[in-house]
Amino acid sequence: LDYDGTPMHFNYVWLRDHCRSSSSYNSTTNQRNLDTGSIDLTIRPDNTSLEDGHLVLTWPGGHVSKYSLSWLAENSYEGKKQSSVQPHILWNSDIYKNANIPSAKWDTFMSCDDEVKKFLQNYLLYGIAFVDDVPATVEATEAVTQKVSLIRETTYGRMWCFTSDFSRGDTAYSQLALDCHTDTSYFHEPCGIQVFHCLKHEGTGGRTLLVDGFYAAEKVRQQSPENFELLARVPIRHEYIENTDNHQNHMIDIGPVLSFYPWNNEIYQIRYNNYDRSVINTVPHDLVQRWYVAHRELTTELRRPENELWVKLNPGKV
Repeated sequence: LDYDGTPMHFNYVWLRDHCRSSSSYNSTTNQRNLDTGSIDLTIRPDNTSLEDGHLVLTWPGGHVSKYSLSWLAENSYEGKKQSSVQPHILWNSDIYKNANIPSAKWDTFMSCDDEVKKFLQNYLLYGIAFVDDVPATVEATEAVTQKVSLIRETTYGRMWCFTSDFSRGDTAYSQLALDCHTDTSYFHEPCGIQVFHCLKHEGTGGRTLLVDGFYAAEKVRQQSPENFELLARVPIRHEYIENTDNHQNHMIDIGPVLSFYPWNNEIYQIRYNNYDRSVINTVPHDLVQRWYVAHRELTTELRRPENELWVKLNPGKV
């Protein structure tokens, strides 16, 4: 089929499987009724026609399927190959600062859905967003978080306070400066949204470093496609081991540093954590040196001063 100048190809089994008639698809629950395992893998329609912007197929046995050409275009491989799953604006420090993205305000955020919508749009585009004037309490931080999403239970709990007292077996509980990293790389499903609020700070330091990992990864792809491919292909083990008087945890997950959708090459996840990266024993000997070279190139991009956005999270800024 051609639609708006774009050729599209559809498999007959796919078309029967994606029929949206009431007997094949429940439009109330948005779930398939049709048993895919019952479709004849050699099926072909007895009759094919185009009627008022719709493809109409009559199958053996008399069942009729009707698809709008716009729906087919939207769901064709050719269409998906040219579109983003989640549009992003890739940024370095200057790009982000020049965008002048306003922070949401606590009072409006908690009472106005439009403010939450604008906040989420900024978050999805840039990967970071801020709410100002939040009362400096755990309860207010939890309330603002629940306006955005459900809070995920972890080994640390749902909401927790921490300081540099080494009460947990993690470098984050020390006074050491931390390089840029993604957290929970040892989870099978690493956290999607993290929320931080400095409730109290006395002294110097305490700035937060933010870097757009996707921006750095795209730089690697442009400069060294073979290094990007290696970081996206080689599985790397990440591990969290905690053995204190009150907490014993050992979590492991394995995945590449970079993950992207193969049909449109869009990056959707980065696991970069030099603290939690475990023993590299999932890489053949002939790839180890090449992987370190690729990892070094990504590290270099992430650590470029022009890519670093430094933010002081004073009490009230989430």
